[in-house]
This record gives sequence, C-alpha cells and structure tokens, in this order.
Amino acid sequence: MMPTGAFKGSNPNSGLIQLHIAVLLFGGTALFSKIIPLNALDITVLRCVIAFFALGCIVKLSKKKLQLQQFKHYLVALGLGILVSLHWVTYFASMQLSSVAIGMIAFFTYPVMTVLIEPLVNNTRLKLVDVISGLVVLIGVMLLIPEANLENDVTLGIATGILSAALFTGRNLFHKRYFSGYSGPQAMFYQTFVAVVVLSPWLEVELDTIKAEMWTTIVILGVFFTAAPHALFASALRQLSAKTVGLVSCLQPFYGTVLALLLLNEQVNVTTTVGGLIILATAIFETQQNHKKNKA
Repeated sequence: MMPTGAFKGSNPNSGLIQLHIAVLLFGGTALFSKIIPLNALDITVLRCVIAFFALGCIVKLSKKKLQLQQFKHYLVALGLGILVSLHWVTYFASMQLSSVAIGMIAFFTYPVMTVLIEPLVNNTRLKLVDVISGLVVLIGVMLLIPEANLENDVTLGIATGILSAALFTGRNLFHKRYFSGYSGPQAMFYQTFVAVVVLSPWLEVELDTIKAEMWTTIVILGVFFTAAPHALFASALRQLSAKTVGLVSCLQPFYGTVLALLLLNEQVNVTTTVGGLIILATAIFETQQNHKKNKA
C-alpha cells in the first residue's frame, strides 16, 4: 500500500518522479486488456472492486475523511461513476478489438475533445485554432483506420476508443465543475464503488471459476495500476504546474505502446505511428494552449 509520505511535501523533483510513475502505470493498465482472458466489462468490475478497497485505505492513510461534504455531492459522484464505468469498459474493449497502441491513441483524442466541448459548457467562444486542432486530430484518426467498415475489428476498436475518449471528456468536465474540491483518491473511491454497482448485474464470469493466478493479476491491476497511480497523480498535481502535469500525461500512449511491444510483442506499423504522432502532437499543443489561457 502507498505510504502516507506519498501525499505530503512540495518538492517538484519528488512530484515529477511521482507523476512519471503514475503515467507509466496508467499506460501499463492497457496491457491488462490482453493479459486477463475476460471481457472488458468483467475486467472493469473486478478491477473496481479491488481498487475501491485500496482507495479507501489510501484515503484513510492520508488522514482524509471518506464522507462527502454535502448530500448533492453524492448525486454528482453517482453521475461521475456512471461515466467512468462506461469509459473503462469501452477503453478495454477498444484495445481488445484492435491493439494497445491503437486503442490508446484513439483514446488520446480526449484533450482535443475537451477544448472543443468546454466552450459550449462554459458559454465561451470557440477559437479557430481549436477547430483546426480538431481537424488535424481527425486526419490522425483517419490514418489509423484500415477500412471504413465497422465490421473490421480494428475500425470498431478505434470507434470504441473515441467513444471512451468522449465519456472521459464528459467525466472530466463534470468533475471540474462540480467535484474538484475532493482529492483524486477520494473521488475515485466513490466512482469505483458506483462502477461496481452499475456494472455488476451484467457480470458474465462465474467468480468461483476464476483461478488464483488470475485473481493475482486482477489484484495487481486494481491496486498497483488503478489505486496507486491515482494517489501518485493527485500528489503530483499538488506539487507541479498544470502545464507540466498535462504534458507528461501525454506520454501515456508512448509508455503503453512501448510496454506492449516489450511484453506482448505488439508491433506498430508506419501508418499507425504517423497517425499517433499527429494526434499526440496536437494533444501536447492543446495542453500548452490551455495552460496559457488559464494564466491569462
């Protein structure tokens, strides 16, 4: 379990190390879509059960209260939990249909989705540069698509990854507006609980058929690749600038792709690499633009 010291201090070097470890672990999460021989929904439910208990322990170790401040915040947590549960299912399904690299690249359209949708939520004017970024990302996505046919698993995986990005964007905007007063572990404690409640009725796997080796893998996913990175990420956010956090987070597809290459021997072709670089470069650009806008 994470030591309480991981939640304290304001050392930028320490925060940067915590951030890179968190992003590396988030990138490694994708591999479990291939490692665990279950469908995306089953993986999500079992992952959330483990993460729920781990996050509760992390909140207690950091000497924070699990209770929310107002009753209406529980309703907000319910909405966030539904969004994040659907995001996780589609995230894993995307990579099971295509590959870790393609699924993660498709998902990383979310930074551009955010800058396109946020003005509509906040009733502000959409900038031309953001529209251009959206078109550039669309070009990157088109390079990933092998054929314009949803009967092709790779194409369906890309579409599912983009849906996952849209759900994640909605969750983030909703969280920023109504739930930003809570730490990452505390917020995710409730969201994983809601995910378990919402998704459990559709669980297909019989729990008594899961072998000890698979339970070990699920526990590793829930504790070290779900609860721990959220705790580290929340700690890094308190020690580093929003720009640094945003830019380092854009390394997640890179980490995930490299880990998939090394551990699963998943190869990446030239077209996927070019499309991925276009999408990630645009995500980095929009992260920098968003930081400048917030400073203005």
